[in-house]
Amino acid sequence: MEELNDLNPEEIPGVREDLENDTAAAAARIQEYLETLNNIPLNIAITGETGSGKSTFVNALRGLSNDDEKAAPTGITEATLECTPYPHPNYLNVTLWDIPGIGTSKFPAEKYLKLVGFEKFDFFIIISGIRFTENDVKLVKEIERMEKKFYFVLSKIDNDIRAERRETDFSEEETLKVIREDCVHRVAQLGIESPKVFLVSSFELHLYDFPLLQQTLERDLPKNKRDTLLFVMPNINPEIIIKKKEAFQNKVHYYATLSAIGSAVPLPGLSMVVDLAVLVSAVTEYVFGFGLNVSSLKRLSDRTGVPYADLCAVINSPLAAAEITKERVQQALTELKHRVTRTAASRYIPIFGIPLALIFSFIENCKSLELILDELADDAQRVFERALV
Repeated sequence: MEELNDLNPEEIPGVREDLENDTAAAAARIQEYLETLNNIPLNIAITGETGSGKSTFVNALRGLSNDDEKAAPTGITEATLECTPYPHPNYLNVTLWDIPGIGTSKFPAEKYLKLVGFEKFDFFIIISGIRFTENDVKLVKEIERMEKKFYFVLSKIDNDIRAERRETDFSEEETLKVIREDCVHRVAQLGIESPKVFLVSSFELHLYDFPLLQQTLERDLPKNKRDTLLFVMPNINPEIIIKKKEAFQNKVHYYATLSAIGSAVPLPGLSMVVDLAVLVSAVTEYVFGFGLNVSSLKRLSDRTGVPYADLCAVINSPLAAAEITKERVQQALTELKHRVTRTAASRYIPIFGIPLALIFSFIENCKSLELILDELADDAQRVFERALV
């Protein structure tokens, strides 16, 4: 975990002063900061022509199978006749928009972006099942004019790979290279300079170019939205799990400070309730972020065909695959207590003004949250290996 000594105490303006003079005001500032951080909106536009696989791609990014009751409808006919929002099931601040293809009678090219409300979108993903068309290029020209980001995704690359496997001299790497170069060449011929083209299977996001797409989106987004994107991404490789863990670690000291302040409430019984409620919030964030809550695991089971019981069998933490209650968190903290005691305290000593009376509670909270985070990250890795490797 990043040492508190290395943190900028002005990251939340006024907290240093409030911690020295008014801990309740400090708690309010930290709580407001965390709530803002956890609710940064992200709006992703997914578009493409009929049959391109855009609705399936929307469902895949939300961790849903096409037959899920909350899934975007799919089919060979034009299912998208208007801009349809699909919130992420775990993060309601993130919305994927299934928007109609450009050039239809209802959405002519020259009025397209205005009609779909382009201002609200952070970026556009243009989906094609076979090849990109002149209509796709018309859309890109409009997006470029509005200075928005866009990415081309060929969404049915698994079909091409299956077809090519019949050849005696088949090479997956060479096939992907040829298809990618052909797509880039065709799009460039239509007038787009240096197009970003990604070869993706909506049914197997951990394969082909989706990891590269995720890295590109993360790099191109404003800094304050990168973690928002990260947390909604499926655990398609160990690197994403590590990044999620690091992002959670960066907020441990905030939750630890809030909990320490709560434990100092001068009312019998209330201090423990406030203290524990903060830790429950942190643990809930970890469990949902790693996709270890019950509903996420069931959706993963549906998408991969791996039985839910088999996914649960590789989980060790009592906080995963279960309802997160105060009693469950308290029990987990009690079981961790001997490990917390053995952990060195020096790296957790804060310098940004926390009162001396709260330091020991702060340190214990930091240790406990880090141990819980370690266990959940390890569980996420085992679930990934069981489901996708």
